[in-house]
Formats: sequence, C-alpha cells, structure tokens
Amino acid sequence: MHYGVIACSLLALSLTLSGCNSSSSSSPSGLTAENARWTDATAKQLRAAIDGRAAHGLDRIRFEMPEDTSDQAALTQSALRYASALARGASDPAKLSDIYSVPRPNPNLKNGLAEALARGRVDDWLGSLVPQGDNYQALSKAYRVLRRANEAPATAIPDAGKPLDPGARDARVPAIARQLVASGYLDAGAQGETYSPDMVKAVQRMQADYGIKADGVIGSDALEILNLSDGDRARTLAVAMERLRWLDRDPPATRIDVNLASARLAYWRDGKLADTRKVVVGKPETETPQLGSPIYRLVANPTWTVPRSIQNREIAGKGSAYLRRNNMMWKDGWIVQKPGPKNSLGLVKFDMQNEHQIYLHDTPAKQLFSEVQRQRSHGCVRVEDALGFAAMLAKDEGISAEWEKARATGKESFVPLPRPIPVRLTYQTVLFDDAGEPVIRADPYGWNDRVAAALGFPASEGHRLRPSSSDVGP
Repeated sequence: MHYGVIACSLLALSLTLSGCNSSSSSSPSGLTAENARWTDATAKQLRAAIDGRAAHGLDRIRFEMPEDTSDQAALTQSALRYASALARGASDPAKLSDIYSVPRPNPNLKNGLAEALARGRVDDWLGSLVPQGDNYQALSKAYRVLRRANEAPATAIPDAGKPLDPGARDARVPAIARQLVASGYLDAGAQGETYSPDMVKAVQRMQADYGIKADGVIGSDALEILNLSDGDRARTLAVAMERLRWLDRDPPATRIDVNLASARLAYWRDGKLADTRKVVVGKPETETPQLGSPIYRLVANPTWTVPRSIQNREIAGKGSAYLRRNNMMWKDGWIVQKPGPKNSLGLVKFDMQNEHQIYLHDTPAKQLFSEVQRQRSHGCVRVEDALGFAAMLAKDEGISAEWEKARATGKESFVPLPRPIPVRLTYQTVLFDDAGEPVIRADPYGWNDRVAAALGFPASEGHRLRPSSSDVGP
C-alpha cells in the first residue's frame, strides 16, 4: 500500500457542485422559491430523499417533513433545511471549533430549489449538492454497509483471553497485520501466523503513540486500539462525509492542502497534484487550527522571535549559556534566535497571512518525520525537505533567481510571491487506499467527537494519542 497515495487521495477535494455556487439574487428564469409550486410528485421526491439520508450519514438527524403535502411553505422549509445539510454540512464548523476559517460553500439554495421545482426534478437537484467525487461515494457506500452490519458476523479481532507475545503463532496474526498496515505502522501484511519482529516493532510504535507500555505484547489495550467496532467505524465515516461537505466544491486550482490528522501535505498546481510530503503539526495540547490562509512570501534564513508562551514555559530561567548554545539573544524584551542551521525555523519559512501566527517552515528536527503520528509541534507546520519544497514553489512562480540570491546572503531575506498561494489546513481521519477504499486512522486531537455529536452519534470512549514531548520550536 502506498501511503503517499492514501494521504493525498483524501486531499483530492476539487469536486463538482452542479449549479450551487451562484450568488445571484434571482434565477435566470425569474422564479423564486416563494412563487415556485410543489406538486405531489416533487413532494414525493423530497420525502424519498430525506428517507434516504443514511447515504450521507445523516440518518441520526431528524428532518421534518409535513404530513400535508399541500402546505407549500412547510415543504419549502423542509427542502431548504435538508439541502443546506447536503450543500454546506449539517453542522457549523466555526461553532464546533475554537478556530475555523477554511472557506465553505455558499450556494443560493432558494434559486436552486425554484429551478428544481420548475423542472420537476427536486431529487436530481438534492443529489447534485453533495461532493461528487469518488471519495465521498466510497464513504457513503461503506457507511451503508456498516449500518447493516448487525445482520452480519462480527469482524473484530477476538480477545483470546491471554496476551499475544512476540514470536508466538496465532490465527489472528494476519488480521492484526492488516490493521497495522491500514493504520500506517506496518509496510506489508503478515506471511503466515507468526507474530514477527517487524510486527512487534509496529505494535511498539503504536503503543508508544497511545501511552501504553511499549513492550510489543498485544493485550486488551492494544486490541482495543486495533479493534474499532462497527459502530465506531460508522461514526467516523459519517464525520468524514460531514467534513467533506464543509469544503468548497471548486477550490483554487493552485493551492496547498494540509491534513492535520494524518500530518500530510499535498501541493496542487493548475488542478493537478504536483507534490505530497510529510509534515509535523501541533501536538494534542497545542493543536494546529483549521485555517484558510495564503502563503505570500518565502523567508530565507529566518530569525525566530520566541513567543511569550514558549519563552515563559520552556526557556525562562535557563540562563545565558543556554541562549548562546542555541544562538539566541535578547532583543527589545524578546528572545530572538539568529539565522542558521540550529534555528527552530530551519532555513526557510513560508509566511502566511493570518492572525494566529501559524505558518509552514523548515526544522532542524528531521527525525520527527519518521514518526507515524507527527503531532509534535507547538502549532506551526514543519515541512519535510522544506528547502526542496521552497525551490519547487520558487520555480513554479518564476522567482528561482531571487530565491537563490536570498538564500546565498546567509541573512534573513524576504522573497514575495507574485501571487499568494492559498493554504487549507483541514482535519480528516479517513484516508483512502490504492483501491479507493476508506481507511480509518487515528483522531489525534479528538476533534471528531463534537462533529459526531452534532450528527446525533453517542460519545466514543476510544483511546487517544498521548501528548508527546517536543523540541522548543514553534
């Protein structure tokens, strides 16, 4: 399984929204939702669509449908509420998150409904509002299968009553290996039923990420992590569909998408995937927020002004020897780290326009890119081979000469981009394998809980990633 493909398939979100992004105040035909008329046929279409809302993971939300189908106003109200859930999401991410500024769809639903009523095809219109790509359809299909899972035998890896020790033979080994592969801890499935050294190492990494003693022994705690119930899986898939509905169906053709949950970056150029790479994002107690914020310049050989929070918690009281050793100094009441290979921003910073001081940058802590769960920073996004990525952007933007000249100075230098490159920092815990099948990964920040609750799902008591230690960098 190729994890670059898995990680970026999630980010392939340039999906089509038919007839929904019009912001005009009236439809081309002059119809409005107020003067368009419902018929028995279109009312029946609306009822069938609402009855089939499980296809979108919305079956736990009650959408009122009037018994009296001659009540035009009530039918219109029901249609617009359901249409909004399909087109923009049933929940508001800005209310579910402390910070959320990723652009959302804003279709003119009244005009769309009026046109659908005029054509007598309310069902087709409602179907056009959701993301149209293969990923959404795969989520929908998998969710509907899981809803019927009560009629099928349980697929969980059974607890044999005693721990599985390294080197032991066990019929459960192939199933355990498949889940380790799906979770990103193992490169290939098991050959036979022996709990092999490679699997042991994978389990140890998983145990460390979740705060369990990393002994490689698969006991009840490790099995709980490996063994999502059908209910847990269905809940996660419904949340994934909701998060896709939050996103613009026609995003900028040139952009950078960062999935905070999987810690992966995808760079899109003129509508085509140009590059994907690992990133390090905020640890669970200093999460990277979900932002829409453009890169507007490259900074060569950046300095780093240490934020007060890091200065007070992690540097205060360490003395002048620590500052000298880390190439830091006091300047105007702030601790500033000078340019150079030890700088916490590395050798390049990708300056972004937002009020939260979140940006992409290089790092001297290259070892963190080998981690499976890369939620390790104080909130900013560290980019694997950031110098190579900066060179790629500079070439694509026609500023390679300016960039190389800035780098050669050895001093902090700023290279504006000819046009800002939009960046979307999003959060998605379902990826897709090479066959396009959904793969459920960790929910490192626990952000799925509020979304799931808004969709009517009960709380989950699953294991959480352990807050990790990190270096002093942003």
